[in-house]
Amino acid sequence: MQAMEWTWTTLAVVALAAYLLQAWLNKNRRLPPGPRGLPILGHLHMLGKNPHQDLHQLAKKHGPIMYMRFGFVSNIVVSSPEAAEQFLKTHDLVFASRPPLEAAKYIAYEQRNFSFGAYGPYWRNMRKFCTLELLSNLKINAFKSMRREELGILIKSIEEAAQNGVAVDLSAKVSSMSADMSCLMVFGKKYAEKEFDERGFKAIIKEGMQLGALPNLGDYFPYLGTLDFQGLTKRMKAVSKVFDEFFEKIIDEHVQARDQEGQTKDFVDIMLAFMNSEEAEFRIDRRHVKANMLDMLTASMDTSATAIDWVLSELLKHPQVMKKVQKELEKVVGMDRMVEESDLESLEYLDMVVKESFRLHPVAPLLLPHLAMEDCNVNGFHIPKNSRVTINVWAIGRDPKAWTDAEKFIPERFAGSDIDVEGRDFQLLPFGSGRRGCPGMQLGLLLVRSVVAQLVHCFDWELPNGMLPTELDMTEEFGLVTTRAKHVLAIPSLRLHKM
Repeated sequence: MQAMEWTWTTLAVVALAAYLLQAWLNKNRRLPPGPRGLPILGHLHMLGKNPHQDLHQLAKKHGPIMYMRFGFVSNIVVSSPEAAEQFLKTHDLVFASRPPLEAAKYIAYEQRNFSFGAYGPYWRNMRKFCTLELLSNLKINAFKSMRREELGILIKSIEEAAQNGVAVDLSAKVSSMSADMSCLMVFGKKYAEKEFDERGFKAIIKEGMQLGALPNLGDYFPYLGTLDFQGLTKRMKAVSKVFDEFFEKIIDEHVQARDQEGQTKDFVDIMLAFMNSEEAEFRIDRRHVKANMLDMLTASMDTSATAIDWVLSELLKHPQVMKKVQKELEKVVGMDRMVEESDLESLEYLDMVVKESFRLHPVAPLLLPHLAMEDCNVNGFHIPKNSRVTINVWAIGRDPKAWTDAEKFIPERFAGSDIDVEGRDFQLLPFGSGRRGCPGMQLGLLLVRSVVAQLVHCFDWELPNGMLPTELDMTEEFGLVTTRAKHVLAIPSLRLHKM
């Protein structure tokens, strides 16, 4: 008992000393403005279940570059296009790294993947490798027939529901299709939900995404992570165990099959060959392979399905926009065939709809956190080394200086505009920008546009039980990927003359 009291006393003294030292160091430096915090705790108490919304409200009062302290960690919250450009373009290299996070430690194999990896030679080479082997235009085109087949399976299942006049759980349908596509691209085959875990792919990945986004005391107070007051470490270890066992199974399958002639090489095969190569620029082991398998699976599966979910929700909520998309499809594609990927470039209004949905519902509303690798001056403000930088793209999409009627869904705002989502226009950053921008952007855009186009072209949709479009619940459930809180259900009816 006395030993425990001594430990707590020591921790309290260390915490107080660190807090006073940080306050003294920052006293004579012009930090960005921010709300008044509490001793030790800082501003953690100001974050609720939707931190992106809470930070948006605080930024309205304190400005687009806002200083907050979570425990002993300095945080810079960025909430305007102009400020985002400073951090992601002007000073991109200074903020190109990721902070050490408990979630990345336990779930992402101690940050061995490129999403959470610290900036440096390993990260640069791994990003290049993953981009070339899965996300290049050549690789994306190689999977074209697979995408057509999986989308055809989805359409067929909805056609049966249309013939029976029953509602479809669009969220679940799209998520399952996305999981199958991701497994085929990354692992070379589809896996049933039960082969992963009794809870299935989607449930485990969703929990991992939520754990990665929850405020974790271990990230903000030295040594508190091991005490696990919130129970998050226990949950992260459990999720990590499920992933690890599944990835080990997949690696073993690939090792056993790699000598078979005519076997198509998938991402795992290429990673394993790279691991065993004597000519590789840097050495990797199975942990690196599994970390990047996790990256590819979660990045391709959950993000695309969530983006599609939000676009379809907005179309159901705005039937007049749905009709305009369908009229464009009738003109470009006709009513005698399904949509091909080659049609997408001609669907200008659909592109506006997708952009507008990305603006209001960015899949990752706070992106992933950046880390200041050195002291930096931004707009006259001192940004201390090791500060964590949060880019609130959800707030940027609602900036009244950048967007007229920012809270309304108006795809026509992009008519005649050259604003795109590729990271050059800082008022619209669903994929981030700069060195840490999403390398899977082209594949993600292709999936979102093609799936939405096909579903809207093949079917008319109405909400079940006489629900009015204005009554559709658009509540968010926060995570690294912020999903709908409730699945979207709708009743399909056939549109096309031929299916």
